[in-house]
Amino acid sequence: MIDPLKITSTLADETRYSIYQHIIKQKEAFSVQEIADVFHIHPNVARLHLRKLTDIGVLNAEFEKTGKGGRPGRLYKATDEGVALSFPYRDDRQLMDWLLDILSACGPDAIEVGKKICYRKGMESIQETLQNRRLSMANLKLEQKVDLITETASLVGYIPIIRDTADGKTMKFTVYNCPFHNGIAKHSNFICDLHEAFLKGQFEALFDVTEFTQVESMVHDCKFCSYHVGI
Repeated sequence: MIDPLKITSTLADETRYSIYQHIIKQKEAFSVQEIADVFHIHPNVARLHLRKLTDIGVLNAEFEKTGKGGRPGRLYKATDEGVALSFPYRDDRQLMDWLLDILSACGPDAIEVGKKICYRKGMESIQETLQNRRLSMANLKLEQKVDLITETASLVGYIPIIRDTADGKTMKFTVYNCPFHNGIAKHSNFICDLHEAFLKGQFEALFDVTEFTQVESMVHDCKFCSYHVGI
């Protein structure tokens, strides 16, 4: 097990954390030079950041296959598992695994109840944020609502794009980091439905939603999960 202090000290560096966020969002493998170019830093500095991120298990490094002679370079890509911190130690992942197995064994009716609960939780997360910031829905402009829902899921990665269409405004948003990746392989048939219900609850707490449709899914070998939302 990696020392929690090593994880926190590694990610405390602003540039290093930004590099990690960039690699997660792009879902690609990057060379040292590519990271150096993006962040305008010397390759030796980029290499140090990438090595430290690899040491704590959030990146994988493998040799680049170029077919050319010479010493091969390394390519760095985000790991699927990530890392988790708990002070003091707790094993919530194992508890979550048990609960997912129980939900699956209880069948479709239990999953429908789960979707309703997740939808409510999504709405409550936005309402709680509004309450904590003493904001009123009646006074929020569209741009403020978009900023709010983007901020509430910054680690998951909403990337909203709003377009004007003949039927009104449409928002496309993308989730680049599945927060439930560890359970997807075993329970993708309903975990995605639960997550979608939560997201729908968040959006309907802020917007008059006329359409909420998933158009891309990581489960179906897409790089991201993307949604179209009519607002």
